[in-house]
Amino acid sequence: MTSIRTARDSQWGETFARLKAMTGQGRYEEVEAEARALAALPRRPWRRRPPHWEARVLATGAAVMHGRVAETLDELDTLIAELEPVGLNSRMLRLIARSNRVVALSGLGRYAEAETEANGILRELNRIAHRAPVAALEVNTLGHLAAVLCGLARHEEAEAVARGNLPRAKGPAAGVLHTTLARSLHGQGRHEEALAEIGRSPTQPPRYAAGYLDLVTAEALYGLGRRAEAETAVRRALTDCERQLHPAHPRTGEARALLARVTGEEAGE
Repeated sequence: MTSIRTARDSQWGETFARLKAMTGQGRYEEVEAEARALAALPRRPWRRRPPHWEARVLATGAAVMHGRVAETLDELDTLIAELEPVGLNSRMLRLIARSNRVVALSGLGRYAEAETEANGILRELNRIAHRAPVAALEVNTLGHLAAVLCGLARHEEAEAVARGNLPRAKGPAAGVLHTTLARSLHGQGRHEEALAEIGRSPTQPPRYAAGYLDLVTAEALYGLGRRAEAETAVRRALTDCERQLHPAHPRTGEARALLARVTGEEAGE
């Protein structure tokens, strides 16, 4: 029986690793569908952390990244309430779900709540850092926090968070953090620095950040009065958003609003 359980656990681990990789590729709908199917399977009584929980965290995370934040927030709240942090594994899963909640709240413009949630996650991660590998989740949450601070127009604070944690960011997370740093500089009117920061990014933002780099580039170009270049960049951002994200994704709305400003179609410019 032990060998059977070990084999099953290994199989589950491979499945979840594959789904996480698919999420990074922007295959949100596929990930969500498969994760929800896994969550519906009978639970295994011998497992302290049944695949049911991890599958639900994956499914809701994919839905948030796809852009369905409004319809997913209630489900996230329910999931977080059910995931009692009785053991280290369940605590980590709960923190991942809470990190997804930060993104959802931010997408709905509920920045103050998102900031409170992000800071709570960071405090909890600090408490368990001696017991679990928390660095990746911590950096991701700090990236979310920097974006939230931009939403609150606290751009100097956003710059400090983004710049201070860039040395720790790895892979795709570094590209996202560089772009958020550029957005914080743009928010301070430092448009040339924002463009320079984008050019210094060692990696492109991942597919789950579709359109983000071009959107921030367009913002900086528009701030410099380079409308033609800004229009090209924002149209590129909008195309990527419409192709890869759900129509309700907040970034798609941001790109459309910026395009209207750049082309003078907003408020009769």
